[in-house]
Parts: sequence; C-alpha cells; structure tokens
Amino acid sequence: MDVGAIAGGGSFQMWMTFALVLGALAFYIGERASMELTSLAIICVLLVFFHFFPVTDPSGASILTPVHILQGFANPALIAVLALLVLGQGMMQTGLLDRGAEILLRLTGGRVGLIGTLMLLLVVAMAVSAFLNNIPVVVIFIPILQALAQRYNLSASKLLIPLSYAAVLGGMTTLIGSSTNLLVNSALIEMKTPPFAFFDFSIPGLVMAATGLVYVLAVAPRLLPDRSSGLADNLNVGAGRHFIAQMTVLADSDLVGKGAPGGHFSSLPEKTLRMVYRGDEAILPPFEDYQTQASDVLVVAATRQVLTKTLSDDPVALHPELGDIAADATSVELSGRWREGEQVVAEVMVAPASEFIGLTLSKIGFRYKTQCIVLGIQRRTRMIRSRLTDIRLEAGDVLLVQGQPEDVAHLRALRDVVLLEWSTEELPALRHATRAGLIFLAVIGLAASGILPIVVSALCGAAAMVVVGVLNVRQAFQAVDAKIVTTIAAALALGVALQETGGAAYLAHTLLVALQGQSVSVVLSLFFLLVAGLSNVISTKTSAVLFTPIAVDIASELGVSSVPFAVAVVFAANCSFASPLGYQTNLLVMGPGHYKFVDFARAGVPLIFLLWAAFTLFAPWYYGF
Repeated sequence: MDVGAIAGGGSFQMWMTFALVLGALAFYIGERASMELTSLAIICVLLVFFHFFPVTDPSGASILTPVHILQGFANPALIAVLALLVLGQGMMQTGLLDRGAEILLRLTGGRVGLIGTLMLLLVVAMAVSAFLNNIPVVVIFIPILQALAQRYNLSASKLLIPLSYAAVLGGMTTLIGSSTNLLVNSALIEMKTPPFAFFDFSIPGLVMAATGLVYVLAVAPRLLPDRSSGLADNLNVGAGRHFIAQMTVLADSDLVGKGAPGGHFSSLPEKTLRMVYRGDEAILPPFEDYQTQASDVLVVAATRQVLTKTLSDDPVALHPELGDIAADATSVELSGRWREGEQVVAEVMVAPASEFIGLTLSKIGFRYKTQCIVLGIQRRTRMIRSRLTDIRLEAGDVLLVQGQPEDVAHLRALRDVVLLEWSTEELPALRHATRAGLIFLAVIGLAASGILPIVVSALCGAAAMVVVGVLNVRQAFQAVDAKIVTTIAAALALGVALQETGGAAYLAHTLLVALQGQSVSVVLSLFFLLVAGLSNVISTKTSAVLFTPIAVDIASELGVSSVPFAVAVVFAANCSFASPLGYQTNLLVMGPGHYKFVDFARAGVPLIFLLWAAFTLFAPWYYGF
C-alpha cells in the first residue's frame, strides 16, 4: 500500500463510517438495546447508506455491495465458532469436560489454593494456545474454570475473561498460535518481504505473555464484577444445600463389606450417611461397627451436584421409587424412560395448601401422576432422618426430580407443586463420552495438522456429534448463540467499510505525518497503540491484513528493518481485550460469564496499555534500536 496516496482529507463515506463506528460503540457500551438488535441495526444502516452513497472503483462499479457487507454471515471464522460451540456442547452434554476438570483440579489437591490452581490452568491454556487455535482451547477450559469457581464459591464472571485473555496471550508466542499471525505472515509473503520462521517472535511473545499473565492473575479478577445474581446462577449459589436421598446396595456393588466410620464412606465421597435400613431394622449412627450388606437401603445427605454426578455414573443408583432394585435390577421399568434417552433434573417445591402435604410419595403416586421420579427431598427447617419413601411431605419441601424434558415441563401445570424454572438442568449422558471425545480429538488433530481447515473439520465434527447420537438436533441448535452470529457479522461489516472507504489507512497515515522527525522507538510504540486500538473495533484479521503493508512502508521510510514493525502488527492486532467484538474467544465467554460490554473495557483497557508499555520497553532493546 502506498501510504502517500492516502494523504487527502478523506471522503464523505469515510467520515460517515467513523461516525457509525462511534455510534455503535456508544450503543454497545450504554446497552440501550440488546447486542443482537444493535448489531442488526449496524448492518442495516450500512446497507442503506452505501446503497445511496456508494463507494466505487475506477470503473464506476460499487465496492460495498450487499454481498460484501453481508459476507460476515458466511465468514469461515463465524462458521467455525458456531461449529465449535456445538462440539463444546457435546463435550459438556456427555460430562467429559467435567471429568477433565476433576483431573486438572485434582492435580493441585487443594494444596495451592485458588491462585495456584488458577495459575496452573491458565498456564496450560496458554501453552496449548501456542500450537492450537484459541477457540477450541477456550471451549475446553470454560467448564473447567466454571468448576473451579464453584469449588471456591466464586462467580464464574471473575475467571472467564481471564481465560479468554490467557488464550490470546498464548497465541502470540508462535507463528501458528493465532490465525492473525498467519495472516501477517501471508501479507509479508505477498509483498515479497522475508516471512517469519516458526519461532521468530517467540522471545518477545513470551515476554508479552508473561507480563499479561501476571495481570490476568493478580488484577483482572479484582476489576471484574460478580455476575452471579441472575437466576441462571442460582444453581451454583445453592449448591451447598443438602438433599436426603436413598441408595439401595446391589449384590455386585463395591460398597458390599465396606464400613462407614463417622458416617462417611470412602467409596461414597461427599455423601453423609444418615441411617441404614436392613429389612425391618433401622441402623442409626454411630456406624463404627457397621458393614454394608447387599439389599441395605442407605439414607444419605448430599448436594444436588453430588447427586447428579452419582446419577450420571449409575442411572439407577438413586431410584428408590422403582421398586425392589436389589431384587430385579434389570426390570423393564429400569430400562425404560428413566434410564434411556434425554433426561433432565429439576427442583419443585411443595406448594402451600397442596394436597401432597402429609402424604408419602407412594401414597401420592408421584411417579404415575407426573412420569417423573423423586431423587431427593430437602426440608429447610431440619434434616430428615427417614427412608425417602416414608417421608411425609410438608409445605415448602423441595423435591429433586428426574424425567424427560416434556414431563418436567408439565409440572408447571400441577397446582400442588411449583417448578423452580431456573433449576432445570440436562443430565450428562456419560455413555456417549467416548464418542464425543474421539470426535473432538479428530477435529483438533485434522485442523492442527493442516489436513483440513478448522472450519471444515469443526463443521464435520459438529455434524458427527448429531449423527452418532451425542446430541440431538434441538441440543445442537441450542448451542448456537444468536449474539455471536450477529456481533461477528456486524464487526466484519464495519471492518469492510473502514477498509474500503480508506478509514483505517487514513488513521495510519495521519499517525505517520504527525510523527515526522520522531525516533524509531517512538514511531514503533505509537504504531502499536494505533493497531491495538483499532483491533477492538474491527476484526483482528482485518487489522492484520490492513496494517502489515503500512508497517512495511513505515519501516522503509525510516530506513530500518521491517521485522519489528511486522511483529508490532502481530502483537497489537491480537490485543483485542477491550471489546467482545475484537476476538471470538471474548464472545465465547460472554454468555457463560453473563458479561456486559463494559466488563471487557474495564478489564481489557489496562491490559492493552500494560502490553503496550512492555513492548515499548522491550522491543527497541531486543531489535537493537
């Protein structure tokens, strides 16, 4: 690109594009409308404006046609993001990622605390991001960080933005760490400038990543708000509440012959034994001499999370209503609707004046009336010490129920109970965990090896999740976030408009003119800051493509090597921390973290300036200025 060719004052279309960018940011930050509505409005305004005020090429043909403005909806990056969301849903639906979280969290053994565990996880995420696309890395680690937050009774909003930042920082360290890096390298090749080798910018990249990691660990969580007040987070808030549940010991159970000193089974972690029924005999604490026998009925207290995990591991472990499990563990009923197919768990509260008050579950015929089974009962006033099927219900009792989605939904129409809407949660289908894991590994392997582009492998993997039964079509479409679709499309449309109207190049040229006579270090530093700022408005890919030629031209005019300026584009274009529009990983964590637009600015702007300072101090020394 000829920088001198952009010396004019700019066109009417360019200045209107600037105005639209500023207006869009004001709406995003002020949250005057939803992000989806704002994004669609941006696209519509661009379509109408450039229809009446077209940008034309020398032949008079319009450059910014609807095809160019709307191409973001078919952008491979967007398709890849959506496909990876479906893959992530499959991994979560099977409970596979929860197991991965348990393994990683178990490595610390609770000995190093929250900061030590968080450091381990983020360092691993950064290391993986150096060699794999950042998007699947974040998809993998989102549930792991959610599990960590739950363990330490912390809102996930404190940890998920740091995860996105860590993945981006790790991607700065190698040539293949980010698609942005590859785009810069491709632009250098097109300009017949020596390209990067694999580790050419790894040393300054590691300095940048280490600096950013300190900030992400020590500062970012303090700047981020607690977003756990919404109904969707009440599950985590109430995770410490205990339900009374019932388990029948089968003849082939590992519990046979085991003791429970102090009421705690080593084979039943996180459950407390309240009493035991052996035939007509009730065994009460202490359980110092007690040894489990087949057919014993164990009355235990545990949190919903623990009970759900138990049910995922063994579909019949918590089904006391299904009759004599010990006598016939393979009965038709057990292989029916409560064992096969899509299942959800939810909480219902016994309503005041309910006809259920004073009756047991068997007297009510709850299973036959609702087609749902009761897994546990919670009574807020006192801890119950009785067999689940013998408990007489009281007003305010909370029942943990399991059933198919449509059956649980029908509980809304039952006047005797109140369905707690926020409590509905799909039960992990562990039987499909191996399939989901193999599909995901195949997607990553094909993409990382270069056999298939990430968009092709991810899309095929998403389809495979449905074909092999890991997800159904409804679950797959539920994973697709409309916010991600519209915001990425709007960001790409704005980037195209800025590029084709000459807006971004005009800003870069203005910087060069303003800094005439300044040292190379000053020009390099401020050039970094300009690119970093624009990468949070336009896509990182657009920033990489647009500013690489400008970086080479600036270096040529200054009579220095183009390498440090090209490296500046790599790092600065990746500094998309202050906006969810800047990078797809920010959009991935936006939903699970319940973030607002301003949260990214609050945590990201200081990080951008910190990395700018680190680059300004280190790059001139490293490159010999």
